[in-house]
Amino acid sequence: MADGIATYAVEAFNTAKQSENKMHDDSVARRFGFAGGLVPGVEVLAYMLHQPVARWGRAFLERGLIEARFTKPVYDGEIAEVRAEEVGDGLSLEVVSKGEICATGSASLPASAPDVVLAGYRDVPPAAVRSAIGADAFAVGSWLGTAPRAWPGQAATAYLAEIRERDPIYASERLGHPGMLQRVMNRLLVDNVVLGPWIHVGSRMQLLSAIAEADEITARGRVVANYEKKGHRFVEIDALVVANGDRPLAHCHHVAIYQPRAQAAA
Repeated sequence: MADGIATYAVEAFNTAKQSENKMHDDSVARRFGFAGGLVPGVEVLAYMLHQPVARWGRAFLERGLIEARFTKPVYDGEIAEVRAEEVGDGLSLEVVSKGEICATGSASLPASAPDVVLAGYRDVPPAAVRSAIGADAFAVGSWLGTAPRAWPGQAATAYLAEIRERDPIYASERLGHPGMLQRVMNRLLVDNVVLGPWIHVGSRMQLLSAIAEADEITARGRVVANYEKKGHRFVEIDALVVANGDRPLAHCHHVAIYQPRAQAAA
């Protein structure tokens, strides 16, 4: 990308080594053709968010739009460079690690946050008993919910450390980082279905309100697509992320491979 905006470099950290998703485990990920466990896509998106927040400050946290597609893995301990270039009124973004483009995207600052009708997103609880992965999982048109999440006090500080975020705006203004919303989006999958190894491959997030440090966050999602492509099984979810049951925080579109095509064992 062209010079002008300083590159933001992060030592990537695999926050999910012990998670249920074994795509973040070195030995399992290698069976799918990767060099090791993948740094979660939601954390790569959190790295990308640094650039638009540096550009627009709190205004971006209140109404910014970001889109990202994850094309190559980012690995634990490797340097991830978030590069930004001004394109029109927005930013073009890419993440480069080990000499490869691992993610691409864009960010912009709309004049105002779009109106979203809370009642248009059904408030359902997460599954009492999660279904097994299979042909009936993530039926198009079905509604998904999540258990509440919050990052107060030390939890917020720990989260910023995990994503290596250095911008002082979150601590000084007692705000939550929008990457938290992407973690909640992932819960729409794992709070409802028992998954094997899976991969988050893309997101669109229109922020609607800044996150207060004490907010309790849930997501209300509807499955809008479920399809096979190149041997992988994809799901797409349209969702509203909500604070305290009544304040929309973000309108999100989440894309994941929930059943990857298996590769020969290494």
